Amino acid sequence: MKLVPYYRVSTSKQAKSGLGLEGQEATVSQFANAHGAQVLKSYIEVETGKWSERPELAKAVSHARRSKATLVIAKLDRLARNVHFLSGLMEAGVKFLACDQPSANDLTIHILAAVAQDEAHRISERTKAALKAYKARGGKLGASRPECRNLTMDASRRGATAAGKAARREADTAYTDLYPIMRELRDKGVSLRAIARHLNDDGYETRRGRPWNHVQVRSVLRRYEVG
Repeated sequence: MKLVPYYRVSTSKQAKSGLGLEGQEATVSQFANAHGAQVLKSYIEVETGKWSERPELAKAVSHARRSKATLVIAKLDRLARNVHFLSGLMEAGVKFLACDQPSANDLTIHILAAVAQDEAHRISERTKAALKAYKARGGKLGASRPECRNLTMDASRRGATAAGKAARREADTAYTDLYPIMRELRDKGVSLRAIARHLNDDGYETRRGRPWNHVQVRSVLRRYEVG
């Protein structure tokens, strides 16, 4: 079994002091030793409740998917309240487990995601009902408002631009965990072909699930160093 641990602490102070983090690391280490598992690389997220973007989670999921490894967290508590985490796991399709509740497998994630989705649906229905009542009282919404009639084409252009940016963001972040490895080897004088062999030997794959070659290594190095 190959593991990619993902740890979360709520403040930078906790991350520096090790409060909370040491306990998570110890739990994962004990689990790995008990099951003879190999820990590939750990990812630590410093976050607060105000942030929904989790770049370290994206890196961990990407690493686990490419390496055909299992994404592991120390404890399952708070998972049901972390909708972004649930969504990331569902969309990524990676294997997942929690050390304190190993039976919390993909089925558990689906159940928790279904509960979160149902709550989101209920909120949406309540919002729609409130807007319908507002419209029935003569209120105007969206394009019906005079100041919004000329925004349709502009909104479409913004939507297309946002979609393009999202695609570029995905490409830009796909190998953020591998770039430092490539750069370090390259700076040591290792050839691109040797770097590709190193990545393949360590179980890394490209975004499309293929082995690395020197052309792809050069492309990643150029993307992060030019971009």
